[in-house]
Amino acid sequence: MIPQSSVRLDDVLTQVAKDKGIDKSILVATLEDAMKTAAKKHFGQDRNLEAKFEADKGVVEIFQAIQVVEKVEDPIQAVNQITTDQAQSRGMEVQPGDELVFQIFYRDEDAAEAKAQDEQYGDILGLKTFRRGFGRIAAQTAKQVLLQRTRDVERENVYNEYKDRKAEIVTGIARRLERGNLIVDLGRAEAVLPVREQVPREVYRPGDRVQAFVLDVLREAKGPQIILSRASVNLLTKLFEMEVPEIAEGIVVIEAAAREPGRRSKIAVSSRDGDVDPVGACVGIKGSRVQAVVQELRGEKIDIVEFDEDPARFVCAALAPAEVSRVIIDEANHAMEIIVPDDQLSLAIGRSGQNVRLAWQLTGWKLDINSESRVKEMREFASRSLGSLPGVSEMLVETLYAHGFRMAKDVADANPEVLSQIPGLDAARIPAMQEAARARLVSDAAELAELEKEREARRLEEQRKHPDQLTQDERLIRVTGIGSSNLQAFKLSGYTTVEDVVKEVDLTRLGNVAGIGIKKARQVKSAAERYLQEEAKKRAELDALKGKLPESGAPL
Repeated sequence: MIPQSSVRLDDVLTQVAKDKGIDKSILVATLEDAMKTAAKKHFGQDRNLEAKFEADKGVVEIFQAIQVVEKVEDPIQAVNQITTDQAQSRGMEVQPGDELVFQIFYRDEDAAEAKAQDEQYGDILGLKTFRRGFGRIAAQTAKQVLLQRTRDVERENVYNEYKDRKAEIVTGIARRLERGNLIVDLGRAEAVLPVREQVPREVYRPGDRVQAFVLDVLREAKGPQIILSRASVNLLTKLFEMEVPEIAEGIVVIEAAAREPGRRSKIAVSSRDGDVDPVGACVGIKGSRVQAVVQELRGEKIDIVEFDEDPARFVCAALAPAEVSRVIIDEANHAMEIIVPDDQLSLAIGRSGQNVRLAWQLTGWKLDINSESRVKEMREFASRSLGSLPGVSEMLVETLYAHGFRMAKDVADANPEVLSQIPGLDAARIPAMQEAARARLVSDAAELAELEKEREARRLEEQRKHPDQLTQDERLIRVTGIGSSNLQAFKLSGYTTVEDVVKEVDLTRLGNVAGIGIKKARQVKSAAERYLQEEAKKRAELDALKGKLPESGAPL
């Protein structure tokens, strides 16, 4: 047995169980197994030994069971058997088949119990030469096994606790960086925020608070690995669930979400209650709810749009704040052609294509955005290209265009069976049409290249145009949120210049008079301020460039 010390072993086990959150019975069973293992290793693996923890004494006692037999026949089991003659010679009344249990005492410090046992049963147990030193070895073994088992149980407890928290949001404290991965202390466990799940431009220092989405919980040999994410779109939706009670209650539903971490996000929401505005519920009073999410995402811009069962209307809402003129749906390819006013093209596409990319992710439709002037140009080209084919009238050109044929090449590459199904197209003329279409490929390609050059030239000319050469209307429609469709509304309300919009301090008046709403009025004013800054910068650059150029007639 393990000798008692000033601190009772039972008290130690109780405290460890409390501190580590482990069932005390597990620690007791582990300690007994450790002592039994140590005893077998010290006294022999063949011995029939058992260990039992005595809480009152605060010790683990070791016992050996001895079987009474007529004659020892198995040499291997000799250590666990005694003959009836040997037992009776020591005054024990036994019968073959009885089992005798002896407690094994340690010889450390010449324990009196061990000496007495050796004198009476020493030759039976055969332990005289093995006792000394076992107490120290047993204590060391028990300590090692107990520590290992404690770690294993702790890991298992952590895994069981967090495996059910997968897809939830947790909050922890940043501790350190390991090869770019951020280690986050969650209290009872450490989690890792991998580089791939971090948001660009977000920097954490030791001690910073970290709120993240639990991406996965893995059972590893070194312990459970909790994988966090700050870049997942699920973090966005979970934050809205936390901030908007209507979402948590199921009244407002997040139908779809798209996100480019650290830059911009879009969510589509709907309401199961006709009296609840889903967008308003997510925005909150004075934008309090959405601002709470924006703050947690370190300033990431969030667009909230209302979901619509009509895919065309849903796509138009997803492209906000850009205005859409027309939508052409290609259900076969699950694609849409979006036509917008010329001044809305850059807004619809967004910086580096961000707006249209997020709209595509949100709606699931492939989107091709063109300006009205580009569409007009394409229709004129289609009229020339398709109209040159034999037997193709102006009405048939319109029919072909409506079926997705934009040039002669489309006719040349089409399956004759598909062409034969187009109304008004004589099947007998299809071979001649396709032959003529193949002959026009080169001229069409050259014309397209020329049109592209003209567009690029116009774009460069527009870029080089000095701000002082623009009319006030041209300046206004260059402000994001103001286009040809609502220009007159702004002018009639007294906003005839960009400066008028910037000077307006009453956003309610700006939103109400122009019919755009307070939220968009705030965006328009901010866009007008940015435009004046960019205009001033461009004016300075062009003036500096003009100053470097030689005067007219001077040698270069």
